[in-house]
Amino acid sequence: MTALHELSATALAALIRAGSVTSAEVTVHHLDRIARLDGRLGAFATVTAELALSQARRADRVLAAAGPEGVGPLHGVPVAVKDNIDVEDVPTGWGSASRGDEAVGDDNVVTRLRAAHLPILGKTHLPEFALPCHSENAVGAATVNPWRSEFTPGGSSGGSAAAVSAGLAPMALGTDAGGSVRTPASCCGLIGVRPSNGTVSNGPSDPAVTGLSTPGVLTRTAHDAAALLATIAGSVTGDMTAPRPYAEPPSPLRIGLSTEPMLPDLEVDPDCRKAAETLAARLAEAGHEVIPVDLGKDVAVADAFRDAWSVVAAAFEVDDEDDLEAFTRWMRERGRGVSGERLHECLTMFRGVARMLDEMVFDAVDLLVTPTLGQPPQRRGAFRASPDEAVNFDAMTRFMPFTPMYNIAGMPAVSVPVLVADGLPIGAMLGGRHGSEWHLLREIALVEARAGGPGGPAPGWE
Repeated sequence: MTALHELSATALAALIRAGSVTSAEVTVHHLDRIARLDGRLGAFATVTAELALSQARRADRVLAAAGPEGVGPLHGVPVAVKDNIDVEDVPTGWGSASRGDEAVGDDNVVTRLRAAHLPILGKTHLPEFALPCHSENAVGAATVNPWRSEFTPGGSSGGSAAAVSAGLAPMALGTDAGGSVRTPASCCGLIGVRPSNGTVSNGPSDPAVTGLSTPGVLTRTAHDAAALLATIAGSVTGDMTAPRPYAEPPSPLRIGLSTEPMLPDLEVDPDCRKAAETLAARLAEAGHEVIPVDLGKDVAVADAFRDAWSVVAAAFEVDDEDDLEAFTRWMRERGRGVSGERLHECLTMFRGVARMLDEMVFDAVDLLVTPTLGQPPQRRGAFRASPDEAVNFDAMTRFMPFTPMYNIAGMPAVSVPVLVADGLPIGAMLGGRHGSEWHLLREIALVEARAGGPGGPAPGWE
């Protein structure tokens, strides 16, 4: 008999609608797994058991009153939330000793979770202020990769990814400013979606004024990702961007393939390259045409991302800099040295990159396949190994040279699990024009179906 945590979120929702299981039973099952197993996984910063059970019981009452046709596609299925997203009356820690106050209200995505009756299991770990690409912090996170515990789950949404990969949550929310959803998705064998700017509303606690960050989703299947993304999608007054129309091109598609990042002098690991080539081959098997794409080399774009991201780091209000970790202090010091003119130059360059992708890449191809990462999952501590934080930053850049392009352009991209090498998952990334996230997920769902469907939790966590 298949255990509840081995089922996809949409499968759980179908059982709940059919009356085969209640939302309360599903929620209790996952809370029990958290209580028993998170001590060795380290995914959760805060477990909101009382809130989750209250929401699950309400979901069951709503279902009884409205009937299966009167509820949403994920009704009653519990979810985990990254600990930089506000949930009213729950601490928002941001992975930092300088934070931890209870939120005074819900962020927009949480409002939508509540409206759809998705019980919130808890808040998941992230590195301090979501700045680096791992999930280690000074407030208790020792988040491990469920596939091999000595390796990182990636970051910054690593706690969310670890929880879903280990079957402690059916699905989770993260945020993605440079790859923070797609990086841990690749490291943990999940689907990770960074939607287009404007598809999901930021804030209000963190409006992400640079345009780099947006909420995203982590799931084990493309169908789950589409359902959760649809649940949190939508605009609110004050959003900087709005959803853009997207005309889905006719099939067969032109699938671009690029295995070289825009950064010069960077060698991509053969397994990461192979993952992209394999995903492209699977799309070719569906009848699509694969076309090589050269993205060019431009270190100025990487420099602009670094400078804008350091300004974000400097903008966090803290009482005492000594409470911060060394990497955070280094980033903040850099950010304070970025002039207003330089920030304007960086943001202007971002718009230029978006135009280049739209007019030069996505006029030539319909969708683009690249590796998700430049290297396989690294050992925990690898990005904190040097006393020189500039060296650590360079290591992160080599690890994730492909993902920031879509943040810079505000475009959607999805990391897809493709290979397992040395006991660790390796993902590839499928990206497209503004508004194409639903098209990306449909193509990925077809690939999943032809490959025999996605797997369950990571080995050893079944």
